[in-house]
Amino acid sequence: MAASPVEVDSKLLEILVCPLTKGPLEYDREAQELISRQAGLAYPIRDGIPIMLPDEARALDD
Repeated sequence: MAASPVEVDSKLLEILVCPLTKGPLEYDREAQELISRQAGLAYPIRDGIPIMLPDEARALDD
């Protein structure tokens, strides 16, 4: 059985931006990722902590 998604602090989400583009991020609660459409990357969230490293990000499949 999959673990339920961990909530990320809403204040943290308001101030986070993509480290590459400095653009906005979209929170995908189900996938536990922060998505940067401008960079085409999805940054993982592990145990409620966003991992904002481009090397850890997944390329979007648009």
